[in-house]
Amino acid sequence: MTNKKLLALLAVSAIALATATTAQADTGAQSPWQLRVRAIDVSPDESSTTSNGGKITADATVVPELDISYFFTDNISAELILATSKHNMGEVAPNIDLGDVWVLPPTLTAQYHFNNDTGFVPYLGAGINYTFFYNADPGAVTSIKYDNGFGYALQAGFDYKLDSHWMLTQTSRKSS
Repeated sequence: MTNKKLLALLAVSAIALATATTAQADTGAQSPWQLRVRAIDVSPDESSTTSNGGKITADATVVPELDISYFFTDNISAELILATSKHNMGEVAPNIDLGDVWVLPPTLTAQYHFNNDTGFVPYLGAGINYTFFYNADPGAVTSIKYDNGFGYALQAGFDYKLDSHWMLTQTSRKSS
């Protein structure tokens, strides 16, 4: 990742961290729903090859993300992660422009939150996603096919509660 991309990611993440929030019921009681808005760095881990044996590349991008969680208990929740990203595609050796494609991988995870008496709440999650490819522009090649499909998602993160309405959050996620 270039320094420019890293600085942009840090700036967007700082803004997203500052805007992460938990939902609160009008009664003042804690709601089981949690809504987060943040920035994510989507860095594809390509494993495809072309018919002539070339390796496929996809660039990384920073995009906004919305996730919605429902807490069944203080420790167990389900999270729906929603984001879409555009990636420039290419082939290495020979260097061929494969255009770009949009990716939508809605992800559903089950999470375990290690609640304690402090505002620091670490969590682990695992789940599935289904990746949709859309609005593909083939670039210099006329016949590119992207296959939609299921994948896994693993995550580790933490929330730091500032008060009953606001928190800072950090998550690392690996998806296929």
